[in-house]
Amino acid sequence: MTQILKTDVTIIGGGPAGMLLSHLLGKSGIKSIVIERKTRSHVLGRIRAGMLEAGTVDVLRQAGLADRLDREAVVQEKVHYGYEGKETLVLDLKAFTGRWLTAFGQTALTEELYDSHDRAGRQLFDDVSDVRPQDLLLKPFTTFTKNGQRYRVDSEFVVGCDGSYSVCRNTIPKNLRREWVREYPFGWLAVLADVPPMPQLFYARHSEGFLLASKRTPQLSRYYVQVPVKDAVEDWSDDRFWKTIFRRLPKTYHSHVTTGPSIEKSIVPLRSYISEPMQYGRLFLAGDAAHIVPPTGAKGLNLAVSDVYYLHRALDAAYNHKDPTMLEEYSQTALRRVWSAVNLSWRLTEIMHVFPGESSLEAKLLENEFDLLLERPCKQAALAQEIVGLHL
Repeated sequence: MTQILKTDVTIIGGGPAGMLLSHLLGKSGIKSIVIERKTRSHVLGRIRAGMLEAGTVDVLRQAGLADRLDREAVVQEKVHYGYEGKETLVLDLKAFTGRWLTAFGQTALTEELYDSHDRAGRQLFDDVSDVRPQDLLLKPFTTFTKNGQRYRVDSEFVVGCDGSYSVCRNTIPKNLRREWVREYPFGWLAVLADVPPMPQLFYARHSEGFLLASKRTPQLSRYYVQVPVKDAVEDWSDDRFWKTIFRRLPKTYHSHVTTGPSIEKSIVPLRSYISEPMQYGRLFLAGDAAHIVPPTGAKGLNLAVSDVYYLHRALDAAYNHKDPTMLEEYSQTALRRVWSAVNLSWRLTEIMHVFPGESSLEAKLLENEFDLLLERPCKQAALAQEIVGLHL
């Protein structure tokens, strides 16, 4: 027999986007149930980078979720951009914008959200199967199975925070959806090492490919190097990885690198994907369910938070102030920010990577783009504003 539950908002997806939305809705007196296909331990065990925009930190602070962030996060006031054979561009985010980036791992943020969810006693079903949001134009309900028991959740709204393979997105009729996809012809080897990080957040373009050095914590380093899309983790020993770091990093920064054993390696494919609209009837999409950007601009998690911010604001207005205007405009509001992030991520990916088959003309144009950044403070100021993020 199917067990029937009722709530205001059904949230499909228990990652950072879904859990943050549930938290914010709860603070506004709006009930929610979270449904997650993976196990809780799987979600909490995912290692993800987290470079937070100033606006994202503001949202977390206002939501009462900044205690651990304040203890553990690393502030990044500058970003260094190296281009082989050229002067390093030191982009002073604080000087140009008065704001900065904050390094705080997505794993830690997700742990905080789950702890808050538990303390509040809100409902969450993990390790479920056969999730089906239905009747999204009139009276939404979502069915799923857990431990052999069939459930049905009736709600006024359904929110799909269920990632790049979103069940929710695929319930929107294909004739009403527009999709944009760009698969990049390379990936990133992501390495987490138990060694002190470089003091700088450093992007480098070398003739053999891209490099990014970042901080996870004061004692954990996160590195990324461009690799052929066909490469496997097994192809990359620690020795090969560190030799690649030293080849691609300008020599003046070699003394800033501490080598040591890796504790996690993975290969990250790079792609751009955007699906419009981000709403259909009483269904709304947030985060990777609607858009994916290359990690070059560190915008993925920040876009998920901005989606949730706009959607919570709209649901709060609809429930507590009887004003549905922002709900009706959610998709276009969120997409303005999404396309700006897609644009930045695309430009940075082009400038800082080596594309297979790149012509000499293309290479010279990209080199000139970097030269213009070095020479023109106005371009640096514009880039700094995009990096720290638009105001929410």
